[in-house]
Amino acid sequence: MESLRNRYALVADIGGTNARFAVVDLHTLELEKISLFVCADFPSLADAIRSYQETHQLQWLKHAIIAIACPVHQDTVHMTNFHWRFSISGLKKELEFHSLHVINDFTAIAMSLPYLSNKDIKQAGAGNSIAEKPRVVLGAGTGLGVSTLVFTDEYYEVLPGEGGHMSWAAENEQEWFIQRFLADKYQHVSAERILSGAGLENLYQALAAYQSLAVPPLRAEEIAHSALSEKCPLAKAAVLQFFASMGAVAGNLALAIGAFGGVYIAGGIVPKLLVLLSESTFRERFEGKGRFAAYNRQIPTYIISAGQPGILGAAVWLKQYRIKNKQVTACLDGAQRNQG
Repeated sequence: MESLRNRYALVADIGGTNARFAVVDLHTLELEKISLFVCADFPSLADAIRSYQETHQLQWLKHAIIAIACPVHQDTVHMTNFHWRFSISGLKKELEFHSLHVINDFTAIAMSLPYLSNKDIKQAGAGNSIAEKPRVVLGAGTGLGVSTLVFTDEYYEVLPGEGGHMSWAAENEQEWFIQRFLADKYQHVSAERILSGAGLENLYQALAAYQSLAVPPLRAEEIAHSALSEKCPLAKAAVLQFFASMGAVAGNLALAIGAFGGVYIAGGIVPKLLVLLSESTFRERFEGKGRFAAYNRQIPTYIISAGQPGILGAAVWLKQYRIKNKQVTACLDGAQRNQG
């Protein structure tokens, strides 16, 4: 049983709306017992984890990794778009884990990129991925996550950050109106104010004001449904503006990183609206970088359709962490023997 406890781990991908859990075999990266819980159904992360363990009788699991939608720099973790707050050391003790790692959710998604198959992604536009060149992932859901993956020697390394909170830049008359409309509401208009579920709602209201329409607020799901059914031109306009802004932001990230490994779009929103992507200026805005349009034209963009990239990436991160630690331990042991 002890070998099983070391071979298997609990893996979690915690977003602002949903919490996804699985058991991973760290030898094969095979995921089992994948479950989705609604965060609002639980007062704390510890309660959600316990519920998952009890549902599948997994109290024997003593190793865990959690990918979570917020910065992870210290022992105290406070989610950006949800109220859960916890101490990593305290959670480890409370749940009686032997080891517990907590990483940013987009660190996990970035780690999944080399392990996604062709059926897990859909290319949008031209460009060819160059192996071992930097890759960027951004994704709109409850918030906007951004991360970069680079290859160093024999390992993948993630450069985490909070790119979703970069200032959003307007590029035409409609967007200048949107920028002013949202600045009155938020002061600082970040990319996340546009590219998220709440961002889609912001765009709907801003475009209604731009077109002098009096409309009641709609939730993101309602806007998406109305746009897909072609029942509401305003909803469709909001989605098309969403994709245009996604392309512009993705193109800026591609320039900043030199992402010739590709730019990947994750998150729960884009895959659901994919049929409207071809009607948008997503790729045009991605490439529309003046003197460096030809530069970005070479960089491919992909939409991630895989169901659980965050869980997979967290498992990859933990497996690589263990391999690196074993090699360091072996080197230290060898040095001690040589000194002896």
